Amino acid sequence: MADEGNIITDLGGNADANQPNGADNQPAIGLISQYIKDLSVENPNAPKSYQFPGQPNVDVQFNINSVPVEGEVHEVVLKITVTAKADEGTLYIVDLEYAGLIGMRNVPAEQGHMFLYAEAPRILFPFARRIVGDAVRDAGFPPMLLDPIDFQGIYIQQLQQRQAQGENPAAAPTGEA
Repeated sequence: MADEGNIITDLGGNADANQPNGADNQPAIGLISQYIKDLSVENPNAPKSYQFPGQPNVDVQFNINSVPVEGEVHEVVLKITVTAKADEGTLYIVDLEYAGLIGMRNVPAEQGHMFLYAEAPRILFPFARRIVGDAVRDAGFPPMLLDPIDFQGIYIQQLQQRQAQGENPAAAPTGEA
């Protein structure tokens, strides 16, 4: 006859003997949902802007913000502003806030912070990029294809800048990166 020990608790292999069976103590991160939080498309000089000669000067700005929503859920907002200007005036302005809800459980603060400001924006970016391209095209201009962004490289660069300024690089900023 087999060992008469508690088969259910013995299945854990090298699990912590102090944790009850099925205890949720492993780190876990997941994307819960993603959505457009705000989208604005301006074509202030239409229809004249369609006849502006030459290549426009395109400026792309982005910002990342993260706020706790409830318990283990955080909202990460990737804000992208694209402005195209010619000598004659502005062709278009696209302002997008694309957000995702991120669930995190049992994750150390510094790793959670890095995920929220480096990995989550990397996951959200392809969707935001398509929305910006479609918005520019729908405004009557050739689609804008944003170049990939190295969010992790930017995150590391900002940590190094904080360290060089004498700030604690492990301390989480107040919300924006």
